Amino acid sequence: MTNRQRVVVGLSGGVDSAVSAYLLKQQGYEVIGIFMKNWEDDDNSEYCSSNIDFVDAASVADVLGIEIEHVNFAAEYKDRVFAEFLREYQAGRTPNPDILCNAEIKFKAFLDHAMRLGAEKIATGHYARVRERNGAFELLKGLDPLKDQSYFLHRLNQAQLSKTLFPVGELPKTEVRRIAAEIGLPNAKKKDSTGICFIGERPFRDFLNRYISKEPGPIKEPNGRTIGQHVGLSFYTLGQRQGLGIGGIRAKGAQKGGNEHEPWFVARKDMEKNTLWVVQGHDHPWLLSPTLQAQDASWVAGVPPTAGALAAKTRYRQADAPCSFEAAGDADFALSFSEPQWAVTPGQSAVLYDGDVCLGGGVIQ
Repeated sequence: MTNRQRVVVGLSGGVDSAVSAYLLKQQGYEVIGIFMKNWEDDDNSEYCSSNIDFVDAASVADVLGIEIEHVNFAAEYKDRVFAEFLREYQAGRTPNPDILCNAEIKFKAFLDHAMRLGAEKIATGHYARVRERNGAFELLKGLDPLKDQSYFLHRLNQAQLSKTLFPVGELPKTEVRRIAAEIGLPNAKKKDSTGICFIGERPFRDFLNRYISKEPGPIKEPNGRTIGQHVGLSFYTLGQRQGLGIGGIRAKGAQKGGNEHEPWFVARKDMEKNTLWVVQGHDHPWLLSPTLQAQDASWVAGVPPTAGALAAKTRYRQADAPCSFEAAGDADFALSFSEPQWAVTPGQSAVLYDGDVCLGGGVIQ
């Protein structure tokens, strides 16, 4: 291939980005690796794996015979992602920092940096695909349905997609692991990272405690009875079942389906009265929403889709739910679902699909 286009790959230390770099090199690109450091507040802690990840990324670059550069985006991350994350939590919503990180860091700060290095394109290890049609770019789901990450990428725009490659988006994860083992990558068996970059695997409540003031208040059930005390509304999310401190274990010998022993779920947060409302049973009406409103929408095509039948996800790990879409201006929209959706959570993203095409989405109100 005479086309020695320069592609800068975000090497995270994980197997997906490592195999992405390998595939691009096979395709004849000039590949440069960049390791992004996005967090440094407590880098030496057991939970922050940034140093280990850099060592893994560097050894991958070594095996592949590519250069790697260590770039620190911690200041941008703190300003653009973390500050917003805390603001949302403080307001009682549940934001998704991975979506913000993609929009503000990986496909903005990192993309700008790569362009300064003379790159034509950037690449990441996300499971998604880009398709060009009639001069416009579409974001498609990754081919592995269990790994598709288009939900987290829905805020990307035309300019960003035109410069982005997702080499593993066409492959199932099993194949990615197989390639990694075959070419002798040192991280071929490394387990997938979960969790948010700045939290890692640490207990979430401990982490938030350091940044958010706690104001305990009552936990109430639908008929108004107070049945416990919460530690601060920011620490709970709708649909949450664990860590409520109000029990819900079925008593010995109780009949299955006996109401008094069904588990409790967080159903509402009243910020004004500092009250946490909980309900019993997974399918309680308070947990089901036939409609939702979203704001701050971002559309891959640059304009909202036309009103009508589409599908949406209101959380990452869920099947597409058929819905009817209606835009209210460029940045707000309403969805009505054929089946009510469970625990629709303010601050999370409602992401719209037309088949395999991810159209964009907005923040649930």
